[in-house]
Amino acid sequence: MITYILSLVFAVVWVAVTGSATLHNLIFGFALSTLVLWIVRDEMGARGYWRRLGRILSLLALFLKELALSAWKVAVLVVSPRMDLKPGIFAFPLTVTRDFEITLLANLITLTPGTLSVDVSEDRKTLFVHAIDCSDVEATKRDIANGFERKIMEAFR
Repeated sequence: MITYILSLVFAVVWVAVTGSATLHNLIFGFALSTLVLWIVRDEMGARGYWRRLGRILSLLALFLKELALSAWKVAVLVVSPRMDLKPGIFAFPLTVTRDFEITLLANLITLTPGTLSVDVSEDRKTLFVHAIDCSDVEATKRDIANGFERKIMEAFR
């Protein structure tokens, strides 16, 4: 039942995003959303829908907060007359194990100004991250582990 309601909601969102409110486009959006929900059914199945939705929204709120804070920090660094930066790459040990979780974490890090996910080790246990300021690598690792990584594990396990 929830999948059906989600498909309807996504179909309406599809119509709104495409800007074409025709019956054919609504049906196409419904079919597309049903297919997508079927593909990710294993990722969505373990916990109750509302609990998971709340945790996903919590992850989104954390991302928006981190986005604003890091954008501010980068802006301050850029306009400061003396840019005392120590850019570098560090290895972040991963707690998340599934490809979806690793990809989501890497993308959240990359979308945050001042950081960039560079690579994942072959054994998928280490994420290499470039930061505009590596003066305190351990604090940055703690921030990622206690922030994005923890929220990802809460939302998708």
